[in-house]
Amino acid sequence: MIATRRDALKLAGLAGLGAGLPRGLFAAEEIPELAAQVARLQLLPDSYPQTEVWGYGGTIPGREIRLGQGQRLRRRFVNDLPQASSIHWHGIRIDNAMDGVSGLTQDAVAPGGTFDYDFVTPDAGTYWYHAHNRSWEQVARGLHGPLIVDEAEAPDVDREEVLILDDWLLNPETGQIDDSFDHPMMMSHGGRTGNYVTTNGRYNLSLPVRRHERLRLRLINASNARIFPLRLSRLEGWIVALDGMPLATPAPVEDVLVLGPAQRTDLIVDVLADEGETADLVHVGDAENFSQVVFTVSGTASQTRRAAPVALPPNPKMDRPDLAGATPLRLVMSGGAMGGMDSAILNGERMGFRELAAAGRFWAFNGVAEMTDTPLADLGLGEPVRLEIVNDTVFPHAMHLHGMHFREVSKDGALGPLRDTILVGGRETREIAFIVDNPGDWLFHCHMLGHAASGMTTWVRVT
Repeated sequence: MIATRRDALKLAGLAGLGAGLPRGLFAAEEIPELAAQVARLQLLPDSYPQTEVWGYGGTIPGREIRLGQGQRLRRRFVNDLPQASSIHWHGIRIDNAMDGVSGLTQDAVAPGGTFDYDFVTPDAGTYWYHAHNRSWEQVARGLHGPLIVDEAEAPDVDREEVLILDDWLLNPETGQIDDSFDHPMMMSHGGRTGNYVTTNGRYNLSLPVRRHERLRLRLINASNARIFPLRLSRLEGWIVALDGMPLATPAPVEDVLVLGPAQRTDLIVDVLADEGETADLVHVGDAENFSQVVFTVSGTASQTRRAAPVALPPNPKMDRPDLAGATPLRLVMSGGAMGGMDSAILNGERMGFRELAAAGRFWAFNGVAEMTDTPLADLGLGEPVRLEIVNDTVFPHAMHLHGMHFREVSKDGALGPLRDTILVGGRETREIAFIVDNPGDWLFHCHMLGHAASGMTTWVRVT
């Protein structure tokens, strides 16, 4: 570890303290730092120059944070960036004050400033943390990392791999990140989609495995807008959790697995490939497929395979809402290119689409193209809610609810698994239901981050 000036000042301040003083009388317990920094890394192949990125701890992705269910997470966020920032702990059902949303739950941390995050992790599962101030730029520059909360009872696997899927929009001549973050074409269409796809910051990630080895794969889509369609090759797999929440029964992977922005999927997979072959996590493309991750097979874990995996232990507060007594809400998404939105409210005034576009607003929720001072709904703790989401645009949107999880309501009234992000296709209507179980002001927005920045953001209040 390289000592910094900040470290030296801390040591100097502690040097005169007596060893016998009561704990906490003069000095608080040390909080681990998590610094957002500018760094240069070899993101592209070696024939290209290093790429300037923004990373937690100066790495891509940010360092893994792992702890057990029910344990306390404490981090002092240090902003060494040229922009203000904050950290959102995506998917964790924590106290509202720790949610990290600049402008709603906290002020953005100015360059050179700090903010202490301190909360207990109630749920086991796969989560992640990322910037939540100018997130359409800061996440695209690399500000994200995995947050893993282990179950008290570990599943029967040989090992696990955390796989962060991302894409980067890079200048092919310079190898640097394209800085057109506010480009109207990206904002008004499908979002900022990169031209360089990586897993854990690598374009050619290859992992050694053994035949019949059983792995837990924690998949996290950290991209700004890319939807990852994935298929297993020479792997047999089961979905055991979605967005951190365990399924009641593991679901066999029989088709393409679709992972929208911000969504996570936990898979348990068995390696079927023979020694000397490869197994693959395949990215299914429109024109051609390619391997997102290559698993090279060397050796054999066992001569016979195990039985299908059992379900992960349930998390607390996974009750199903009472649909009959639920409060009905409706959210209509409009705008975007080819969307036919004539006008919307901005700054309290109705504006035509050209005026909205000039102000950088291309989308609207319920006819309003900005984050409002009043919530979409003012809800009571314990209240069941049914929310109809109408996508009156031609583009898909990954809708993310902070602080709580929900279940999709199918047309026959059946309830799906718990999630915190739902991918709603163009011209599609979906319905979700949830129990309002976490007090505070909670954001609800599109996780195509350019869409959120240009109109697709609202919030609910829980008291």
